[in-house]
Amino acid sequence: MIKQILNKLPRKPSSKSSAADPSLTSSSARASSNTVKKFPGSQPADAVGNGPADAVGNGHAADADSFALSLLAYEPLPSFRDVPSSEKPGLFLKKLAMCCVVLDFGDPGRNLREKEVKRQTLLELVDYVVSGGAKFSEAAMQEATRMLAANLFRVLPSSNVERHRSPDGFDGEEEEPAMEPAWPHLQVVYEFLLRFLASPDTHAKLAKRYIDHSFVLQLLDLFDSEDQREREYLKTILHRVYGKFMVHRPFIRKAINNIFYRFIFESEKHNGIAELLEILGSVINGFALPLKEEHKLLLVRALIPLHKPKCVALYHQQLSYCITQFVEKDYKLADTVIRGLLKYWPVTNSSKEVMFLGELEEVLELTQVAEFQRCMVPLFRQIGRCLNSSHFQVAERALFLWNNDHIRNLIIQNRKVILPIIFPSLERNNRSHWNQAVQSLTLNVRKLLLDADQELFNGCLLKFEHDGTKEKAAQEKRELTWKRLEEVAASRAISNEAVLVSRFVSSLSIAAPSPLPTAAALSPVTGM
Repeated sequence: MIKQILNKLPRKPSSKSSAADPSLTSSSARASSNTVKKFPGSQPADAVGNGPADAVGNGHAADADSFALSLLAYEPLPSFRDVPSSEKPGLFLKKLAMCCVVLDFGDPGRNLREKEVKRQTLLELVDYVVSGGAKFSEAAMQEATRMLAANLFRVLPSSNVERHRSPDGFDGEEEEPAMEPAWPHLQVVYEFLLRFLASPDTHAKLAKRYIDHSFVLQLLDLFDSEDQREREYLKTILHRVYGKFMVHRPFIRKAINNIFYRFIFESEKHNGIAELLEILGSVINGFALPLKEEHKLLLVRALIPLHKPKCVALYHQQLSYCITQFVEKDYKLADTVIRGLLKYWPVTNSSKEVMFLGELEEVLELTQVAEFQRCMVPLFRQIGRCLNSSHFQVAERALFLWNNDHIRNLIIQNRKVILPIIFPSLERNNRSHWNQAVQSLTLNVRKLLLDADQELFNGCLLKFEHDGTKEKAAQEKRELTWKRLEEVAASRAISNEAVLVSRFVSSLSIAAPSPLPTAAALSPVTGM
């Protein structure tokens, strides 16, 4: 009797049973997603449980037994082909709610049936979006962004290879980057987002309420994923977002800049710099002329300082493309770019120096005469140092600049300024560089400059020889002075102890470039 009375009392539904029930009505989905108006998916499983951690066993609240019980009702829903067109929007919402359940991929053998059910459901959602024909309602967009946030936005695992990286930014032990174990599902979720953005049934005015600044920021955070497959999808998706939502464009550029600033000035650790620069390259290509001040600040404050980190080789190709895009848009920026390169020019990293010389050639190819003349003096002082580099690849790459017709013409037009700067470097290479290929290339450049202006060339040669004679005389005078210092020190010795003057003097001759005493200054000491 008591049992019958208790059975008639209404029971409070448990959160886990509601999480496991995929057959939610469209009204319940809309009601649950009202909590994500501020940011769709920040707590993505209100309608399907107490949160993704509780509902799927991905967190700390549910143990194995309770998680198994919560998935007893996780059954596939009818296919879109098996229901009339009038019921498809409701079924679409139910399938989205069902896919908000995030399964645990840490154990490959766990929940295999549920994983397959969810994967098939995600594939059906992709097919439904691709097939088109039905405009997405606000409820559908709300539920779609909630499902995307529940599956995509997560805390990325810390990098396992950071501590093994060499100073140049490369992995010293050649460890493979970590692959995302949930990729079989994540790939379909990314495909759904890509198709959803590209669909003509997705109205930008309505969708921008849910694909908002918070959504974009969390999407950008995922670029730090170690899985390159994920970064490739993110690159395509962010490009779609930038193209579809014009209202978000300034915010996206600013957010990418902030990632660059943190990378340059704080951490120097980020996995997605190359992909972000690739997106930025297409964005810069679409800038209207004349360039806005904001766009020029992007070049000066973010792109040029990106040459500073040691791991620049990982993204230099994309960075160089962005830089040259700016110079193509506005040739007057060439002077700014060249001076920026000189500011961050490497001192001891030869491979980085070769990359800089390659980028410099691309910029100089787009440089006009007026901009070239503004920066040619500091530029060719640096090129002269590269010509005398003991690393043959650096010297060789610097000499290859004369193979470019445009650069060669700029040099010949301004030879009266440039030749006196680089002639000593060329002559020292010709006389004493250890590498035969560098000597051969130097002879070719010398012949080219000789043919361009023989009188100037001969004048530079005479000056070089005169400076060499002066330097040799100064060296002889310096050695003579030290020798007299030795004699003075020896004459001042009072005791019979040995005076190790020669070793002391030799160390001074290397370390002390201070003014040397003259013979007149020494004579009173000798007379004492």
